Amino acid sequence: MSKTSLKIAIIGDYNFTYNTHHATNLALDHASHFLEIEISYYWIKLSEACQFKSNQFLDFDGIWISPGPFKSPFLLTGMVDLVSRQNIPTFITGEGYKALIEVIIQRNNLNSQGEKLISENLVDGEVFERMEILPHSRELIKIYENHSNVELTSSRYSMYPQLISYLTESEVDIEGYNQFEEPEIISLKTHPFFIACGFCPQISSTREIPHPLVYTFLKACISL
Repeated sequence: MSKTSLKIAIIGDYNFTYNTHHATNLALDHASHFLEIEISYYWIKLSEACQFKSNQFLDFDGIWISPGPFKSPFLLTGMVDLVSRQNIPTFITGEGYKALIEVIIQRNNLNSQGEKLISENLVDGEVFERMEILPHSRELIKIYENHSNVELTSSRYSMYPQLISYLTESEVDIEGYNQFEEPEIISLKTHPFFIACGFCPQISSTREIPHPLVYTFLKACISL
């Protein structure tokens, strides 16, 4: 049964001076207005969310892991691992994208010899770069059909080709690439809705044109 109101957990260390945090709130407002649904969202500090028991996440219709900065990359990886085991619609934007890849690497013991399979952030400093999204899946092609494929990002990562091959065989679907031919939007094969992207779609969302990834996330929260 479709829900008439939503309760969303935003996991991150909220700071009103960060544009991406402010934009996250606005993007949810834009999408909820577009979908004509009531929404309540709650910022939960990463350190507090990591103390949650599994059943506490069931209080929410969806989980959004916000962009950073995060005080503890270790806690971020643990949080991504935890929420990926829930059957709750989950959306990751920003640094959590790398954390998801690291979770998969750890689960499958892919770096037993200590190899560095994913790079550090390739964006220099606290700046935003233009990112061109090249939709790959049928679903993402449809989502971006009437929306600009130019996004902004403060985090970009590169992976070894062998890692990408393993991920696509068993763990993830690549929804879209960037102009550097690196996976930029991925989803988990075994999860009803778990989308992660390295860029920040919320920045380009407006009340007149809500970002399609954000309202697709909310649509999943309504129906699942």
